[in-house]
Amino acid sequence: MARLPRLTLPGYPHHIIQRGNNRQAIFTTTADYQALLGLIDVHAKKFEVDVHAYVLMSNHFHLLATPQTDTGLPQMMQAVGRSYVRYFNDLQGRTGTLWEGRYRSTLIQTDRYLLACMAYIDLNPVRAGLVTEAADYPWSSHGLYVGVRQDKLISPHSLYWGLANTPFGREAAYADLVRAGISADQQAALTRSTLAGWALGEDDFVADLQKRTIRRVNKSKAGRPQNKVSKDD
Repeated sequence: MARLPRLTLPGYPHHIIQRGNNRQAIFTTTADYQALLGLIDVHAKKFEVDVHAYVLMSNHFHLLATPQTDTGLPQMMQAVGRSYVRYFNDLQGRTGTLWEGRYRSTLIQTDRYLLACMAYIDLNPVRAGLVTEAADYPWSSHGLYVGVRQDKLISPHSLYWGLANTPFGREAAYADLVRAGISADQQAALTRSTLAGWALGEDDFVADLQKRTIRRVNKSKAGRPQNKVSKDD
């Protein structure tokens, strides 16, 4: 079966995962983490993509981003991916692929999943046992949102601004949200939808989304469609 094109629409937040080939390390030094962040910053601006959150792990990374054009997100990811592979291969004296195929992504329903996705991203290092608190991990956007560091890459989403009326209030509210964590069902849904490329949201959201693209946005149910039966039959 032919592979579906990625589901990408402007104005919607997209959760993105890019993994190293065979789960190999894609960072070996502090400079490597800084290099990838720099490339994301440059190309996000170039291709009009607002980056709301990120985390860089040893063998993969996550982004939460809203493209402003139909082609902005794939163009950004292609440019970042190719540039970083050239940088990494030159530095390591290696050749060949670095990534595990193409990046995975899907779009999510903003009001239901955006803040949960941010928490999911921030908690990656905690789940991996690298830190006990999300704020202790240096390679994520969490530090910006809780007021412990600046981050020029990040464009906070309006839902974050709506957490409170003051910077201190927003930082405290967001820290509490991440500390509380997300449910196992939310975590599984965010992972599954992104890896499969299906839109994540309530039925009405998904139905409305399908009107905006010819690309199928959710998985069809297995088996033949059944004929509708009236209540009187």
